[in-house]
Amino acid sequence: MDPLTQEQFKNALPEKFHGKVNKDLMTQVNSTLSDPAMHEHFRDNLISYTTVLKEGKFRIEQYVNAVKYASYRLMGKTKQEAYSLTFPVRAQQMAAAGTSSKDVASYVAIYDKSKLVNLIMEQTLIPSWILNQDIYQKAINCQAELMVKANSEKVRSDAANSILTHLKRPETHKVELSVGAKEDDSIKELRTATLELVKQQRLMIQSGQSDAEDVAQSSLIIEGQAERVE
Repeated sequence: MDPLTQEQFKNALPEKFHGKVNKDLMTQVNSTLSDPAMHEHFRDNLISYTTVLKEGKFRIEQYVNAVKYASYRLMGKTKQEAYSLTFPVRAQQMAAAGTSSKDVASYVAIYDKSKLVNLIMEQTLIPSWILNQDIYQKAINCQAELMVKANSEKVRSDAANSILTHLKRPETHKVELSVGAKEDDSIKELRTATLELVKQQRLMIQSGQSDAEDVAQSSLIIEGQAERVE
């Protein structure tokens, strides 16, 4: 059994945990990997689920225990069996103290429902469409055979429609962008004021009170904002 090296474990962890990986931690981790029946299974899981450490304030030791517990659960162990194998010293202490089975079950349930354990268990879930790929293909093959060989025209038609529905190309979605400019009150006010100003400036030029240069350099003030009239 190859031990998990410090470098391998560090590379799998989020960067903020790299400084916490040391020889003592790796001794603890590899002692947990000592069970030959689950060495490879646990080792792979320990490296695979490190992204969950980004989801909360967890210690690496907590992560190691939670992965061990989840690994035993994935092997078919009951919650209580997985808990006892993950925390053998704690299980022995409860047994020696005469802790009732009801209380033990409560402790196990609390741990099983903890955030870290559930984050790891979520990582282990495999989508049903992947698990049932072989059945999906068998269903398609069955429909194809009915489409060709069935005596009933309706059965052949239904089988053909089923195949067309499930094997059709992905639809191309068109994104339509409607660009429109709606005139609000401020634009209307600006237009009205500008037209009024132009009218006044025309009269001032005609009467000799202003010339074209003065008009070109004038500004329009609307609601505290200056707009130069070009």
